[in-house]
Amino acid sequence: MTDRSRLIPLIVACPLFLQNLDTSIMATALPSIARSLDVEALHLNLAITSYLLSLAVFLPASGWLADRFGPRRVFCGAIVCFSLGSALCGLAQSLPELVLFRVLQGMGGAMMVPVGRLILLRSVPSARMVAAMVWFTVPGAFGRLAGPLFGGLIVTIASWRWIFLLNVPFGVLGVTLASIFIDGEFEPVIERFDLAGFLLMSTGLVGMVGGLDTVGRGLVPHAATAAFIGTGALSLASYWLYSRARDGTVIDLAILRYKAYRTAVLGGMPLRIAIGASPFLMPLMLQLGFGLSPLQSGSLSVATAVGSLSVRTVMTTAIRRIGFRTLLLGATLVTSLFYASYGLFRPTTPHLLIFAVLLFGGLFNSLAMVTLNTLGYSDMPKPKMSRATALSSMMQQLSVSLGVAFGASLVALTAHLHGGSAAHLVAADFSPAFVVVGALTLCSLLFFVRLSHDEGAELRQH
Repeated sequence: MTDRSRLIPLIVACPLFLQNLDTSIMATALPSIARSLDVEALHLNLAITSYLLSLAVFLPASGWLADRFGPRRVFCGAIVCFSLGSALCGLAQSLPELVLFRVLQGMGGAMMVPVGRLILLRSVPSARMVAAMVWFTVPGAFGRLAGPLFGGLIVTIASWRWIFLLNVPFGVLGVTLASIFIDGEFEPVIERFDLAGFLLMSTGLVGMVGGLDTVGRGLVPHAATAAFIGTGALSLASYWLYSRARDGTVIDLAILRYKAYRTAVLGGMPLRIAIGASPFLMPLMLQLGFGLSPLQSGSLSVATAVGSLSVRTVMTTAIRRIGFRTLLLGATLVTSLFYASYGLFRPTTPHLLIFAVLLFGGLFNSLAMVTLNTLGYSDMPKPKMSRATALSSMMQQLSVSLGVAFGASLVALTAHLHGGSAAHLVAADFSPAFVVVGALTLCSLLFFVRLSHDEGAELRQH
């Protein structure tokens, strides 16, 4: 693999580093932010889901913008928008302000990752795609690795506001490297933007996730929750009918006919929902349930990222020798068992044991996700790549957003059943949530088992 083929994946993965750094840092700092803004810790899931939902809402426009204005230009502009939103989040004085600025941050993030993946897919030949995808995931793994430690350290010695301000210098670095090393030449595609489809899709996503985010939480009246979900479901159904009768819609659902891609997008949803729930729940359990400090919590949570990063050294060999289907089935099954095992943690559990379990959980989780992300584009024609990356990225962020909302609702429900409240969580309130998350992960196997034994054979050969 040439130096340039290795360098481009690292550069376009810079946004993935920023996103993972931002999310993992914030998860560790949630209790401190809650005390500072005088809100319940579980209510801060709004600050996470608003960002992820903003990602999902604006992702459908990323493919059109990249085709119209050029991938490099959109990529750099998105990093600037993300960095500006980060700076404003660091200045927020209330939960509504933080949520608003997180939406702005999500607008930039919505363009960064899919356009970066598009640049990668167009710049690297198929023969080198597996190795390139591994390099593409390395910065993101470092972001998850640094996040918990940075978050715990920053909250301990300074203010939680610096967790957002840290994104700014990394954003400057990303824009600089992209401007130097990524080719700016492109052939603009003059195509009308599907505004009607965009509005239907956005309304559907906001309604569904917003409604699910408030179920059983007491944040809004029950009638409002039902109205959110009903409006969202109706809008998504309307978009499905709308897209079937037209070409050039903002999200081309027809590309789901490609088997490997459909498996990665739809089959990967339960796995990604779990990925959203676990990093949200773990720091809360360690700090609110076990009474650990932010630094202690971050030092344990970082084990997941260490495991995720470790798998990169064996990823290419594992795919070549084991195959995509077998690897996906095995890694997903083991991942579900690890998620469920987190519910066995107790305040008296040795920290070394917690670290070891989280490390191997992160390793198998990463093994499944890298395999899935690589396989997903194996049967996708080049002209459809921009649309495919937009839909895939949108579904990924939507799944993670649902995971955060799902995790918060599970803990709130468990606390209520235990006779307590979401305002005063104890260790026992978290255990059932992890068991449910582990069980949910198994649903992905229903899709993965349908793959043929030689799925992705061309990629596997290289």
